[in-house]
Amino acid sequence: MTPRLDLIGMAVTDMARTLDFYRRLGVAVPPGAEREPHVEVTLDNGVRLAWDTVETIRSFDPGWTPATGSPRVNLAFRCADPAEVDRWYTELTGAGFHGHLAPWNAFWGQRYAVLHDPDGNGVDLFAPLAAD
Repeated sequence: MTPRLDLIGMAVTDMARTLDFYRRLGVAVPPGAEREPHVEVTLDNGVRLAWDTVETIRSFDPGWTPATGSPRVNLAFRCADPAEVDRWYTELTGAGFHGHLAPWNAFWGQRYAVLHDPDGNGVDLFAPLAAD
């Protein structure tokens, strides 16, 4: 058997703020999870998302330090249509989350926007543009 992608894990400095961000994107994070040091959810496609506090990571990897600079990996969320990209971007930036690239019509045929979650991870919003 070859390995298959099963879980995407992220370190967080503020679990409550991070889970608020992902809940706003429709990720079904259980109530009360913001008080836990490790939170994991299974998405509709079977892939799991997990968040661990920095303290949790350092409990098994004492020398761990967060990456610096631009995000190396972005999570991309497909929206129903181009208007949804704009709506979600506006809602999240209006809630105080960092908008990195405002929505635009990308040359590859998608409405696209990029935000950062509370720990600086890239989160893309996209939807196919209507064919002319």
